[in-house]
Amino acid sequence: MTRLLSSRARHIAAAAILAVAVLAAESQQKPGQADSILILKKDHLLELLAGGKVIRTYKVALGQGGLEPKQREGDGRTPEGRYIIDRRNAASEYHRALHISYPNEEDRKRAAKLGVSPGGDIMIHGLPNGRGWIGASHRTMDWTLGCVAVTDAEIEEIWKMVPVGTPVEIRP
Repeated sequence: MTRLLSSRARHIAAAAILAVAVLAAESQQKPGQADSILILKKDHLLELLAGGKVIRTYKVALGQGGLEPKQREGDGRTPEGRYIIDRRNAASEYHRALHISYPNEEDRKRAAKLGVSPGGDIMIHGLPNGRGWIGASHRTMDWTLGCVAVTDAEIEEIWKMVPVGTPVEIRP
């Protein structure tokens, strides 16, 4: 009987240690920091997520080439697929920019089949420098060359919440 209780006690202690370790690992993410980005092109929305839950939503302007997926350099379309934020540019010609790792391997293969360059330089960014006064009215039409645009105030907030390495999914 004593052996059975000590075995049970060991299992309970192990479970408690595991629970504490899981909670400690989850707390490594800074409060208010996003762990992924979801862009819904049809709805013109960018969602910041943490732990699978939406923590912020922004209306966006997209590429002027229409809602179809990006096929080649210069088509003015916003890509679709899975990427990461691979760098930040505080000195962009737009008010702050988070670079998206487009093209991925699938994008490069598709472009190669078409015999074209996939393009690149796809970012989440604010308004052109000196044009912040345009504000939310920039969303009345899709105007970027394939990027995802928000207001200057919104990119400031996103900038603080999104570290390099954050996964990005862009859906139709």
